[in-house]
Parts: sequence; C-alpha cells; structure tokens
Amino acid sequence: MSNEDATAIIEPLAAPLSGRCRVPGDKSISHRAVLFSAMAEGTSKLSGVLDSADVRASIAAVEKLGAKVSLASQPDGSLAGTVEGWGARGPVQPDGPIDCGNSGTTARLLMGMLAPWDISVRIEGDASLSKRPMRRITAPLMKMGVSFTPAGAETLPITEHGTPHLKAITYNSPMASAQLKTAVLLAGSYADGVTELNEPSVSRNHTELMLPEFGVSTTAGDRTAQVKGPAVMQAADVKVPGDPSSAAYLVCAACLKRGSEVTVEDVSLNTARTGFLVTLERMGADVLPKRTGLSGKEPVGSITARWVPRLRGCEIPGHKIAGLVDEVPVLSLVAAFAHGMTVFRNVEELRAKESDRLDAIVCGLAQLGVDAWTEGDDLFIEGQPDLQVPDGLVLDARGDHRLAMTWSLVGLTGSKPVAVTDFDSVAVSYPGFMDDIEELSR
Repeated sequence: MSNEDATAIIEPLAAPLSGRCRVPGDKSISHRAVLFSAMAEGTSKLSGVLDSADVRASIAAVEKLGAKVSLASQPDGSLAGTVEGWGARGPVQPDGPIDCGNSGTTARLLMGMLAPWDISVRIEGDASLSKRPMRRITAPLMKMGVSFTPAGAETLPITEHGTPHLKAITYNSPMASAQLKTAVLLAGSYADGVTELNEPSVSRNHTELMLPEFGVSTTAGDRTAQVKGPAVMQAADVKVPGDPSSAAYLVCAACLKRGSEVTVEDVSLNTARTGFLVTLERMGADVLPKRTGLSGKEPVGSITARWVPRLRGCEIPGHKIAGLVDEVPVLSLVAAFAHGMTVFRNVEELRAKESDRLDAIVCGLAQLGVDAWTEGDDLFIEGQPDLQVPDGLVLDARGDHRLAMTWSLVGLTGSKPVAVTDFDSVAVSYPGFMDDIEELSR
C-alpha cells in the first residue's frame, strides 16, 4: 500500500489470508465504558479500550466535564487505566463548547448524560457529524424536561440546557437506534420513576448489559428497555472485547480471497452484533463463531472464516438490519461476487451515517460493473461471480471508515491495484487494519 494526499493504492495480496489475530476493542462498548465511568461515583478500571479518533472524542468530552481520565496505550494498541467519575456532584460547566469530532455516539450519548444537570453545554462536531440527524435524540429528552437552542434544531451545533427535575417517560421510538435508546436510558436513570423505551425492532443492547455493572437497575427485552431512577452510578471494572464490526472486514476478506482461512479471537459474540455472520451463512459462506466465555455480561469467543468457491445471494429482512447496519457496505461487496440477487430491506438508516452509505454503495459497485440500485428504502445487488475489476479503479471512501475498509478489499482480494480516497479515515475505528491484513497474508 502507498499513500498520497490521503489516497491509498491498495495492492493485491500475494498470498491467501491465514492465521489467527485479534481486532481492536469494540467501539460501542469502549464509548460506553468511558462515558459511564465518567458519570459514576468512584474510580473505574478499564482495559481493552479502543484507541481511535471516535473514542478519543469521548475521552476529551468527559475530561472537559470534570472526569479524571488516566488511560495509557498498551503493547497491543489498546488503552487501559482508570476513570474517576463526577458521581453525585455532577459534571462541571465546561469553559467552551465540546467538540465531538466525527463521533455520533459521543454527541448523542452526551445529550443523555447532560440531561439531569443544571448546566448549559454547546455540542459541536466536524462537517460530517454536523449533517447527521439529532432531532431523534432531542425529541424524547425534551419530553423529559430538557431544552435545546436553537429550538427545533435538527443538526449540530446544539446547546443543551439540562434540568435536575427530569420526568420519567414511556417513549415509543420511531426507529431502532442504540444511541437513541442509550441517551434516553441515561437521562432516565436520574428521573423519578421508571423510564421505558420501546423500539420497532431490536437494536444493540450493550447499554442494558453494562448499566447493571454500574449499579443502575435495568430491565430489558427484545424491543424494550427500562431503567428505574433516581440512581447514582457506581464505579465498575470493564474489559472491552474485540469489535465484531472490525472483525467483519477480516471475515469478508477471507470469504473473498481464494484459499484463505482466518480466525479472529477474543471478539464480542453479542447476538445483537453478529447478524453479519447469519447473513454470510445464508450466502453459503463458511463462517463459524465459537463462544469461549464472558467479558462482564458480553459473550466473547472466536470467529473462523474459510474461503468457499461459490456464494449465493439472499434477502435480509428489514427487522434484521439494525443488527448488521454497520456491516451492510462490506456485505454488499460480498454480494457483488455472489450468484444471484441480494436484497437488503429498509436500509434508509444508511443515508444518515458518516456519509450517505447507500448512495456510496450503489456508486462504488457501479464502478466495478455491478448492477446495484435502490427502490424506496431497499437495496438490490445483482451479483457477478466472475467479476473482473477494471484497470485504474479509484473508489471514494467519502471520509467514511466503513467505506474505506470495504473498498480496500476490492484491491486486497482481487488481481489489480485499486486506489481508495480518504483511506486514512480507518483511524476512526480500526487504525491497524492494514497491519493486521499484512500479518495474515505473510
């Protein structure tokens, strides 16, 4: 691989991927470990925390609000150490705005964290984050008594005005969103009574698994979650397992590169996160998850993926999308090389990510010569098993880490070099991605 002005030239791998590796800590769990520890009374011990641009945004945010963070880099590239939270005394009034960078998780969870305190905080983000929808978070928080300026703002920057008199609510969310759910539950843990959030389909449940570790009484079902307040969070020890969304790129690379066999170890096997494995199995891929234990309440284990000569298209129903929404780009690439049609239903949420991923998938696959299109909120891909990558291909990552890694697989598993613009965006979630690929291909 070579770089020039943030464009990477991705060369084909000379050998199949083979061996065992670990991926960085789960991004969703890392954010929550840092943010919940900052809210808690006492000092929490954290290990395996993802060292990435997004998680660094959460660390910087809580430090500005008065938490004392002592997390140091470890030999494996993770962060470990302590976070001393503000507990019952609450966060301090920051001396300026809080910049969340590109991290939607930081911005949205922060709104729930700030809700019960009598402070006003301006929340900002970079150009990409400033286009992402925030009304989905502010709407339920306003029902609880929080106010925002400008009133009715759809995007950042937003100034939040918290209140110590939060009202417990029952909220029927119009979408399945773990970030929305978490923001409401965090605010609800300080309200007097039971706060309940109901979703149209299942979203990630890391918050429901982690809050009891911090002493918050939580009840959870497939599409509903409750917290009982008021409660003061207590310090906890959290070991962050590997990120299945990062593992998905290595797994899909093994599915696409002839002769490959890869095992990713010590990765979260939370069923709310492994929908991509179910999809790959339905496509005929040889993927095998194996549970080996627990990290807190998170199931942990390994994933082994082996190349097979034939993949087939399949249909992924809308109610399954929340469990694999971050993996749709790389699954779309696998679908491009499969026999027949693949259909992803109700993937409108892809339009509101770090980029418009739905448009990016259609445009990128078109450059490969693959027919891909949308009808309403559904994505259709007509696979071409004998697909030949054209010469001189330049694929645009649009500053989006998921797209950068997806398009890199075109070059890595193919026979021709591919240029990927904005490839450095991989630092958002998987800074060592190319190092791990190179190690597995030796």
